Amino acid sequence: MSSSVSVAAEWDLLSDRFYRRITIYSPLPWSSPATTTASSSGGGSSGVGRLDLSTHIVAAAPFGGPIAAVRDDSKIVQLHSEPSRRRLLLFSSSGHPLASSPWTPHLPRLHSLAFSSSLNLLALLSDGSLLRFRLPDLNPITSSSPVPLLPPASGGVADAVFWGGGVAILTEDNRVVVTTDIEVDDPHPRELADPGVAEDEQVLCMAVVEPQFVMSGSPEVLLAVGDRVVAVDEDGVQVLGEALEIGPVQKMAVSPNGKLLAAFAHDGRLLVIPTDFSRIIFEYECDSALPPDQIAWCGLDSVLLYWSEVLLMVGPNGDPVQYNYDEPVMLIPECDGVRILTNSSMEFLHRVPDSTTLIFGIGSMSPAALLYDARDHYDKQSAKAYDNYQLISSSLPEAIEACIDAAGYEFDVSRQHTLLRAATYGLAFCSRFPHGRFQEMCKILRVLNAVRDPEIGMPLTVKQYKLLTATVLIGRLINANQHLLALRISEYLNLNPEVVIMHWACEKITASAAIPDVVLLEGLLDKLRLCKGISYAAVAAHADNSGRRKLAAMLVDHESQSSKQIPLLLSIDEQDKALQKSIESGDTDLVYLVLFHIWQKISVEKSAPLDFFGVINARPLARDLFIAYARHSKHEALKDFFLSTGRLQDAGFLLLKESRELERNPMASKGSPLHGPQVRLVEQAHRLFAETKEHLFESKSAEEHAKLLRVQHQLEVSTKQAIFVGSSVSDTIKTCIVMGNERAAVKVKSEFKVPDKRWYWLKSCALATVGNWDALETFSREKRPPGGYKPFVEACIDAGQKTEALKYIPKLTDPGERSEAYARLNMTEEAKKAASEANNGDELFGRLKSTLAQNTLIDTLRDRLSFQGTY
Repeated sequence: MSSSVSVAAEWDLLSDRFYRRITIYSPLPWSSPATTTASSSGGGSSGVGRLDLSTHIVAAAPFGGPIAAVRDDSKIVQLHSEPSRRRLLLFSSSGHPLASSPWTPHLPRLHSLAFSSSLNLLALLSDGSLLRFRLPDLNPITSSSPVPLLPPASGGVADAVFWGGGVAILTEDNRVVVTTDIEVDDPHPRELADPGVAEDEQVLCMAVVEPQFVMSGSPEVLLAVGDRVVAVDEDGVQVLGEALEIGPVQKMAVSPNGKLLAAFAHDGRLLVIPTDFSRIIFEYECDSALPPDQIAWCGLDSVLLYWSEVLLMVGPNGDPVQYNYDEPVMLIPECDGVRILTNSSMEFLHRVPDSTTLIFGIGSMSPAALLYDARDHYDKQSAKAYDNYQLISSSLPEAIEACIDAAGYEFDVSRQHTLLRAATYGLAFCSRFPHGRFQEMCKILRVLNAVRDPEIGMPLTVKQYKLLTATVLIGRLINANQHLLALRISEYLNLNPEVVIMHWACEKITASAAIPDVVLLEGLLDKLRLCKGISYAAVAAHADNSGRRKLAAMLVDHESQSSKQIPLLLSIDEQDKALQKSIESGDTDLVYLVLFHIWQKISVEKSAPLDFFGVINARPLARDLFIAYARHSKHEALKDFFLSTGRLQDAGFLLLKESRELERNPMASKGSPLHGPQVRLVEQAHRLFAETKEHLFESKSAEEHAKLLRVQHQLEVSTKQAIFVGSSVSDTIKTCIVMGNERAAVKVKSEFKVPDKRWYWLKSCALATVGNWDALETFSREKRPPGGYKPFVEACIDAGQKTEALKYIPKLTDPGERSEAYARLNMTEEAKKAASEANNGDELFGRLKSTLAQNTLIDTLRDRLSFQGTY
């Protein structure tokens, strides 16, 4: 049990809970006078020298993230071996330099540094503008010019609080500006309600309740103004805790869950209250009324206060715990504790887990402690091991779980092994305990120990690892260029290594500017082939963006997915290959994508499309798709294609279609502007048809159509009425006669060789339409109609003029026609008489039956015909 006593001796009791301070890294490399940074965007390497937290503006990322520092130009410092020009420095949590970049001179004074949730470094300047840097090379994001976050004439930054996705800024004129989209290239800051700070008042401190802890989803800013605290948001301002009489608050910190607030009052009291200030949960009177330099939560159970050389941990009950430091300290809050950064070490202060307390607590006789002791006796080959087992046999699963859980919270590898060996001793006697739990913890510890190595410098705890997830951890490793470790962890946890290999390949291309493309390609393919289904197109796109287009073309040939391969081929001007690949894929959408891209490029460059036509004409699928699309929207391009490929008849049909569309255009009814182009289109179609022997009919038809359009255009001009174009020859003649322009009608008849028989039909119909019965009668007497008088009869009957019709019915030579005419006029007796004279009585009877409605008359007529032998 002596080992348990030595372990527990490192703990500190706060109320009824134990806390321990673990030294993770010591000494830190920057504490030695000859520290050298890795090569960076500033070019080459540069000596960093000793890093003093008191003379630098420092920021540390959560979850064991990196540390950034810039020398504070508001302080007078003694330079040792470091250069006089300020530099932006980046270190791992173990103090190993990662990058260094010269700080841009002539910028406004740096106010603070912070890390975003995606591990971009943020630098807030005193004028309220923001600089963002990408890790690990510290290259500026988007541009080197700062992004303004404050409105003009705001007076600059008085105070600021960062959280993962945003920042709240208190301006010197006491306005509050919040930005919640700080990760985007163009953030949109917004000003909250006026906090109502009088001219003679001063904002003593501020804190922020993050958006995820507020019902409205927007951050809530707490300001200590005079002897009150106000909550400021977009909707308004609320004064909090007036009934509590807290007095002026000089420091505030919100708990990790957003529910509690630690506040240091002017009289030296530390108060813990809900964020709604409904009550005081507990208070502690500190020895000093001076406000602490830093205040932070250690988990949810205690609060840390730091004054120069003194770190005080206060809990809900009992005496506080005091730690003394002879060097500057920076508190880095984590979800389960606080990292303590000094000039020479990195420590982790957290609450001792319950499982660890059960095992190593002084005098503990818990099943977990007895199992741990049993393993110790077993290693010594002592019979007491079995005695301990018998004492805890009924509680063995709980003891095993405690040993496994405690191993996860340990940073010391040897202690992890000891606890896991104790768990395996219990597993030998407990078949009902899930062995997967033990295997899972072993995997987690192997990963954690790997990333905690000083060369990597990510001191994650098991709780932080579970919150961060393995996928995010791998992402952080590859962003830190730790590709080998990231790959091994991916393989060990059975995760897809594609993202690791792709990132390595992109970084390899960036760093290998002097290596020939062929040699570099072989090295890349050796690694890329390790992952099936990896996106070669993404790597090729990076090569193209890096100015290595030949390498990109060679890489994209290995891409198996056409949907990724073809767009990249287009981006690197490999149109022919892209078209061929799209056709081979059978995906018409991809074929269209290539066709549109090539056609757009032709339009932009204003080059001749003949080469394009030749390319698609040799590929049937591309040709047919282009024709199908062009028929709906690009007639001119389709006409050029038909002409360039010798398909004259198709070009002719397309011209006729265009002429019909002009005819249907609403403007066509308003006069003659479109008639000229329409005629020209038809004439062009005629000439194209005339060049092919197989389309003589189409050629003649187009010629006649053009001639008709010209005649109709002349008629519209002479009559000043747009009623001719688009009608047929017959309708044109009828319209002329209706308008009284018989000379024009005769001219149209002559030009288009209209037969006399049709002429009589058209003129009879036209005269009947206007009711010019005298002219109709005169026309009937001019000469014997070539088709008889049936056109006159039909025109009169259709016009409802029985009297006029009776003038011409007797002149019908065919008895059947006379019978039908009389029947249409409901003259039954005359119809009977005419029918009796007909020879085709059977056929006539059928027509009369559909004409006459009186069945008795039909029966009588049928008997009469039968009697005469005609039925």
